Amino acid sequence: MTTASTYSLAELMICAAAQAWRDDGEVLATGIGVIPRLAASLSMLDNNPQLMMTDSEAYMVAEPVPVGARNGYEPKRDSWMGFSRIFDNVWSGKRHAMIGPIQVDRFGQANISCIGGDYQKPKAQMLGVRGLPGNSISHANSFYVPSHNRRVFVEGECDVVASVGYNPERLARGWSLDDIDIRLIVTDLCVLDFLGPQHQVRVRSLHPGVSLDEVRDNTGFALHVPEHCPVTIAPTEAQLQLIQRLDPHNLRASQLKDNPPGQRQAR
Repeated sequence: MTTASTYSLAELMICAAAQAWRDDGEVLATGIGVIPRLAASLSMLDNNPQLMMTDSEAYMVAEPVPVGARNGYEPKRDSWMGFSRIFDNVWSGKRHAMIGPIQVDRFGQANISCIGGDYQKPKAQMLGVRGLPGNSISHANSFYVPSHNRRVFVEGECDVVASVGYNPERLARGWSLDDIDIRLIVTDLCVLDFLGPQHQVRVRSLHPGVSLDEVRDNTGFALHVPEHCPVTIAPTEAQLQLIQRLDPHNLRASQLKDNPPGQRQAR
């Protein structure tokens, strides 16, 4: 396929995040937020046709539903997918979600609850832990971080540990680190995974124009860097056409500050 000559950072991140589901086969993909949802949709059309998706309401669909106003588009519904079936998928491990945590620590523990101050009176209140503790140990998860900095990638543990990570001190009785399945972290600077020694966070690829020093300076913990660290693969023209089809209103452009080009000048 022909690599695109120009593309936005949002489009680069969508394509990078779509790789999270490539080898999953028939699992339920849940992308929470515009870019994760577009990434899951792109994966279904581009690299994993077995992927399952819902219409974000109560039905399974044969093709991803575009984001934004549907303007007459009618979802191609395959079957009913109510709450009971969703939970069956979650608890059986047949789901892979991509979420956007407000904090991630070196163990991959994520925080979506609150930050700063005492837990009873935090500096900022977010969603609360919701179903993340059970979801994080029941099925695969990946993370989307639109702004890679030390406020997100914290030095110690998260202010609130809302999900299970590769922390042996917090594993529930009967669980092992092999039961944890955190796949990718896609940020505006790079792609990370947990394939370093003892599940250390590893730099999987650097986005075009981003240096390793920039990633290290914006991360509160040590990273494993392989001998060869590739550049994140640029979107193809075919992928950009699919993204336009999935996001006809260009909502992706509003998800990152100023949505810079995907090919940034090296600093």
